[in-house]
Amino acid sequence: MQKRLSLLGLLLVAAVQLTSAQVGGRSVFRFLDVPTHARVAALGGINISSGLEDVNAVSSNPALMHGKTNRHLGLTHLNYLADVSQNNAYYTFESNRWGRNAIGVQYLDYGAFTQTDAAGQEEGSFRVRDYAFALSHAATIEPFTLGATAKVAVSSIAGNQAVAFLVDLGGTFKHPEKDFVVGLAIRNLGVMLKPYDNGEREDLPLDIQIGASYKPEHAPFRLSLTAHQLQRFDIVYLDPNQKGTLNENNEEVKEEKTFGDKLARHFVVGGEFILGPGFQLRAGYNHLRRKELVVENVGGMAGVSLGASVKVHAFRFEYTYASYHVAGASNYLTLNTDLNRFLKKKLD
Repeated sequence: MQKRLSLLGLLLVAAVQLTSAQVGGRSVFRFLDVPTHARVAALGGINISSGLEDVNAVSSNPALMHGKTNRHLGLTHLNYLADVSQNNAYYTFESNRWGRNAIGVQYLDYGAFTQTDAAGQEEGSFRVRDYAFALSHAATIEPFTLGATAKVAVSSIAGNQAVAFLVDLGGTFKHPEKDFVVGLAIRNLGVMLKPYDNGEREDLPLDIQIGASYKPEHAPFRLSLTAHQLQRFDIVYLDPNQKGTLNENNEEVKEEKTFGDKLARHFVVGGEFILGPGFQLRAGYNHLRRKELVVENVGGMAGVSLGASVKVHAFRFEYTYASYHVAGASNYLTLNTDLNRFLKKKLD
């Protein structure tokens, strides 16, 4: 146990050193930022401190494996924007020799596209797919848990593939008496092993996150606050073609970046309302998503997500509606189950 914790700790320190070499800008394999299950999508799309009992939470922070999800299976279908769909699967297991582990698959299908020649004549069709395979490990000592996930990600466009190897590193502190968890995660730290044909190696979507979740005693709700993209303070994008406003001298004044806007875009808030042992309602707000995708003078629910969770016997069904733009939203369906209940019945 202590050896595994020491190894994970060294990896975490090394990752912090390596992030200093990362710079902001264009990155590839952005599908790794897409929420992988209904719970995290309902909490604003980013959460690394809630979900100790959720098998899928390992995809956000490997240190959320606290031993409460041994032999749990999670399956998710995402009806994304347009005809894009995503299917994910996560399974956790423990052993005396290998400790606490999880495996996961993330598969994003963009559908079929028409293939044409230089003159615009149709020659057939091709497909675009992104997928990743993940193996996670975590170890706990007293209130602290450290975890790591190794991922191989593949992006395929008409048979032309790019491959990357990435690592997620995480840690959590769980208060021994209160329902209070603090999480830290360094996600998508890695290298592009193979670029697209005739292409160059590009940056990966590195994201350093810190967050906390707290449920007051006897209160029927849990609140979460998460900060992301901490490796770079200024993540504001202003469209240079966006028209400004006219001042009293009839001069155009362009929008400028402000400290408050730069700070606010790093935060995501979420709430879980526990209405019973088998029923929850969830809501979240992602300020960066809203600022980047809301349509001016139209409004809408960009950045807002709503979800519900119902447990029936050994199954938990979860649904989330996450709004991105007035033109579309994503719909998540997640099924979680504890396979121990079926194994016990079989043994009996």
